[in-house]
Amino acid sequence: MLKRTLFFTNPAYLSVRQKQLVVKTKDSDTERSVPIEDIGIVILEHPQISMTMPTLQQLNTNNVAVIFCDEKHMPASMLLNLDGHHLQNEIFRKQINSSQPLKKQLWQQTIVAKIKNQAALLKSKSIDSGSLVSLASSVKSDDSTNREGTAAREYWGRLFDNDFTRDRYGAYPNNLLNYGYIVLRSAVARALVGSGLLPTLGIHHSNRYNAYCLADDIMEPYRPYVDDVIYEMWQSGNGELILEKETKAHLLQVLSCDVSIGEVKRPLLLALSHTTASLARCFNGEGKKILYPTFFKE
Repeated sequence: MLKRTLFFTNPAYLSVRQKQLVVKTKDSDTERSVPIEDIGIVILEHPQISMTMPTLQQLNTNNVAVIFCDEKHMPASMLLNLDGHHLQNEIFRKQINSSQPLKKQLWQQTIVAKIKNQAALLKSKSIDSGSLVSLASSVKSDDSTNREGTAAREYWGRLFDNDFTRDRYGAYPNNLLNYGYIVLRSAVARALVGSGLLPTLGIHHSNRYNAYCLADDIMEPYRPYVDDVIYEMWQSGNGELILEKETKAHLLQVLSCDVSIGEVKRPLLLALSHTTASLARCFNGEGKKILYPTFFKE
């Protein structure tokens, strides 16, 4: 079942009653409720949102990723379950003890999938994918020749225009990309915890100050789904879009877009769980391939 994403931008009081998240807004005496088991992600943007401790505990028990935004209304921190899988201790040990050759092979698979999806996205927009397909076929173990970087330079110039540079602090639509990727990263971290994995220990990313290295690894082939939504917004002709409520709500729809893994099509939020479960099997010696989606748009 597809889990819901709840986005709170106004003052509200959140509580729990009979396993339901109860929402009471400041300007209304009426209450709304949502079964907690139906929720996957909660984003809290307004500083005047309060909730009870039992509410946080219930959300945590049901592996709901609770995202807290800063004064600039950007996601800044996240609450995740520390006990997300019944075999967590065993999976942790297998992940920690995984060999370098295995991690290098998994990173190779990840970059191949990412570049292929970038090429497929360009094709879906009737844009020449250039050398991306051949770059994907030449990725070596651990991407030792940095095909990812070469592909990125070509990809961004073709998707938007030759003057565009992907930069966290760069010009529009970098602001939209930043927000979309943060939401995606949060969803990946939630899926990793649900599969009993440590989001901190990556297969490639290893920044000592990064608490979500593995999430940053696994989200790579999923980035083009965010790019697709933002490209359509960029093409809409409405000028430069700011990160207001409606824009953010539109970007959140990426979590429910259909993606294909093999012959099965499922919402992105569910597909992430299949991807992270396959990664856990790789660490456990039960598989050798991460199940990533193949970008396709009808």
